[in-house]
Amino acid sequence: MSHLRPALALTHVGARAALDAALAYAASLGVPVNVAVTDAGGALLAFARMDGAFAASADIAIDKARTVAGFGGAPTDELYAAIESEPAVRDGIAGRPGVAAFGGGVPVVVDGEPVGAIGVSGGSAAQDRAVAEAGARAVAPTPNPTPREDTT
Repeated sequence: MSHLRPALALTHVGARAALDAALAYAASLGVPVNVAVTDAGGALLAFARMDGAFAASADIAIDKARTVAGFGGAPTDELYAAIESEPAVRDGIAGRPGVAAFGGGVPVVVDGEPVGAIGVSGGSAAQDRAVAEAGARAVAPTPNPTPREDTT
């Protein structure tokens, strides 16, 4: 029995790629947001507040990313959906400092493993999630194209 397992880790370069993609998508929507990117343990790797984004939303973006990391990679809106029918659980979890169980936090997943999280705040819950997803897609590797055979 092994006491260790190998794990992928999101790098600063990966966090910046996610951050930049999220910011670009938010700009295309015309929605000023705050974006936070954490590693799988919830440590902040990158953060930005767009011009015009609410300053108070900065902490909310960080909380959303840390909530995803702390709850096994569950997107924040899915976490809320899982607990909303149990008031004691919902109120207990949502009432914890640093927990944001509403839309806008998503995991960064590589090879089926959560390697980080992105939290976005400043738009609607749906806009925040879409911006976060755009950032997460920037990190997920794309398969190498099949080499074309030379027909000359």
